[in-house]
Amino acid sequence: MIDLAAVEQALALLFTNFSPWMVVVPGIIIGLIFGATPGLQISMAMAIFLPMTLYMDFVQAMLFLTAIFTGGSFGSGIPAILMNIPGTSSAIATAFDGYPMARQGKHNQALGVALASSVIGVLMGYLILFLMIQPLSFMVLKLGPAEMFAVILWGMTLIATLRGEHMLKGLMAGFVGMLVGTIGFNELGMARGTMGQTFLLDGVPVIPAMMGMFAASELFKLANKGYIVESEASRKVKISEIFQGFKMAVTYPWVLIRGGFIGVFVGAVPGVGSSVSNLLSYVETQRRDKDPSSFGKGNPKGVVASESANSTSEAGSMATLLALGIPGGGATAVMLAAFAMHNITGGPQFIRQQTDVVYAIIFANFAQVFLLMVIGLLFIPLLANIVKVPMRYLIPSVLVLAVMGSFGLTGNMTGPATVLIFAVVGWLLRHYGYSVPAAVIGMLLGAMAEKSLLHSYQISGGNLAYVLERPVTLIILALLLISLFGQHLVNWFRRRRQPLGA
Repeated sequence: MIDLAAVEQALALLFTNFSPWMVVVPGIIIGLIFGATPGLQISMAMAIFLPMTLYMDFVQAMLFLTAIFTGGSFGSGIPAILMNIPGTSSAIATAFDGYPMARQGKHNQALGVALASSVIGVLMGYLILFLMIQPLSFMVLKLGPAEMFAVILWGMTLIATLRGEHMLKGLMAGFVGMLVGTIGFNELGMARGTMGQTFLLDGVPVIPAMMGMFAASELFKLANKGYIVESEASRKVKISEIFQGFKMAVTYPWVLIRGGFIGVFVGAVPGVGSSVSNLLSYVETQRRDKDPSSFGKGNPKGVVASESANSTSEAGSMATLLALGIPGGGATAVMLAAFAMHNITGGPQFIRQQTDVVYAIIFANFAQVFLLMVIGLLFIPLLANIVKVPMRYLIPSVLVLAVMGSFGLTGNMTGPATVLIFAVVGWLLRHYGYSVPAAVIGMLLGAMAEKSLLHSYQISGGNLAYVLERPVTLIILALLLISLFGQHLVNWFRRRRQPLGA
């Protein structure tokens, strides 16, 4: 239920003093820059600028951090579209169709589609959060490790669809990626797959590996090309085409709505969030489309599905933080630190006692949406010029940037070595027709799946019947089966109902 008195107080908090808004534009620009730079993470940006929030009041601090979050959510899709380098794991699916669009000279439209989808996604996510924050918090409390494992299993199983006619290769790549993701110490303190190398005790650094498999391997393939976009006429940056792409996204309302709901509800699951939601949204959109074979070849619906889901995931993870005091991922973990710095504890009591502050944060994000749209439209033409850079300059520049970024993430040579090793691995996967995205997603979810499965085993005492006592787990598993086999069952029933002579 909406507390109208708290709504009035929230508006007073935001609009009686202009000072909270002074940090929003810098925050969005910081998020865009960090999100659009391969190797720099949104959570890294928030952590770097976290000490500044000590000199702000709590509402202003939250506006600043959420502005970085909002800007970074869109920014991570920019290199995914222009260079096939997802800025974060939440933009993996954006590259599936965004990069082929850029290669076809449709980079302006692709960036416009991504911006519109992000803007609408953030708006939709916070609207759902405003209306359903208490029911969402209740639902998240019902999710134990068994439910989280079922959600992760859903995402892992859908990897098979990423290769279309080569489902087995997709599954194999995902399974190998999952095994790589479990290297290092597990929850029981056992080291696996390290081969005696101490630098692998913490596991394979996922972000450097992702940069190597996506970026470096793609650059190796383009080494003999002159430019990312072959046609000189298609390399032009046109504001009109960016607006055309912006309007194009609105023509797919059901894709936006479906991506929005997937993003909010999956984003609310701690530790899963946008890494899974953008994939689920993409796969569901591809599965329901009349021409699923067009995905992966430059279908704008793929960009809409991914960007709308990863943007609404922000609202889902904020629901978990505000209502339960549990961070949904790295970015909200930094926000939790800001809570502690201001002596505030998130959770049901915070929702009840400071509802006006919660609403103020949500309303401020509505305004951030329009600021993101304006700043994004100013920012995109500058970044789109990357298609004009000759490959002989672009390849070494991106590789140096990836290596430096990976060194900054790990603090030693493990990061750069990981980029180079997985660049070769990525090239081999592409050469033999295996799915690079499936392998990366497997790495992202492998350790998470093992942790959830281990906790479920400990809670149940090894009793498999425990799953039958978890109705939410059964519902998620049922949805998994429906998403995989539902269309086949519908087709089978249709064939059965047709007359024999038809």
